[in-house]
Amino acid sequence: MPRKWLSSALLIPLCLSLAACQTVPEEAGNLASNSAEAVPAVMPDDADPALWMIRDKDTTIYLFGTVHILKPGMTWFDEAVKTSFDASDELVIEMIKPEPAEMMRIVNDLAIDKTGIALRDKLSADDRSHYEATLTKLNIPVAAFDALAPWFASVNISLIPLMRAGYAADQGVEDALLTHAKARDIKITGLETPEQQLGFFDNLPQDVQIRFLNFTIDTIDEAAEGMEQMVTEWASANVNELGELMNAGLEDQLIYDTLLVNRNLQWAEWVEQRMAEPGAVFMAVGAGHLAGESSVQAVLAKKGLVAKRIEY
Repeated sequence: MPRKWLSSALLIPLCLSLAACQTVPEEAGNLASNSAEAVPAVMPDDADPALWMIRDKDTTIYLFGTVHILKPGMTWFDEAVKTSFDASDELVIEMIKPEPAEMMRIVNDLAIDKTGIALRDKLSADDRSHYEATLTKLNIPVAAFDALAPWFASVNISLIPLMRAGYAADQGVEDALLTHAKARDIKITGLETPEQQLGFFDNLPQDVQIRFLNFTIDTIDEAAEGMEQMVTEWASANVNELGELMNAGLEDQLIYDTLLVNRNLQWAEWVEQRMAEPGAVFMAVGAGHLAGESSVQAVLAKKGLVAKRIEY
């Protein structure tokens, strides 16, 4: 499996958590028997994802790395994760989903191309040929995404092999945490708005969006296997390996800064400010943001806030 694919895992989750973003043709999720069988990764019997804590005399913030899309049946909400969550009076996640109608309005505003130029007409002859051949292989009409901006087409195409491999967008970690938070009636805070999350992609220059799309097409055959390996590292709390996998291949500095570095800086600032208020917070963000040299913890350390790993 080319490790380079895993950089897509950092890009895709922004939309995997948005139910209205899934414009993948219906037949895309019903063809598992037609896809190539990937070599399974060694998944631990008991998933124990990494967890950190920042604490002073009257404030505790738990940092938990999430995976936005999982296969049904994985058990991870137990032991130290559940204990820390139960001790918290606020859940902080990347984004709070709006109502479906509002989400669709936002998607239509940002993800539907308004230039009048079909997506395929924006591609070079060679890229278009490869793009159409890939969609045909996936049993998707070649014109299916013509009305979409390149970045949104890429996200939707990225979902197809994951759906076929058994992943479900409503089985992500945030979905479970939100259910538990609502049951306990605790405060729920979003670090970003839907417009901001989609805007990270939509504001990318068109040539960068097209490179993103071409990258997705080039690596689509490794997507499911790559996701499986990423989830394995997450479930095993292999933080360094997870960071290498999720951030490998982010060769476009603009994408790297926009989707990872700048957001980590903003979230670390949020944590620093929140530490001035008493209480206990369970902060759950994509695991890629809590791994690697640009992680939220690394930024916090420069501010004098040390995130201690909770071993369990």
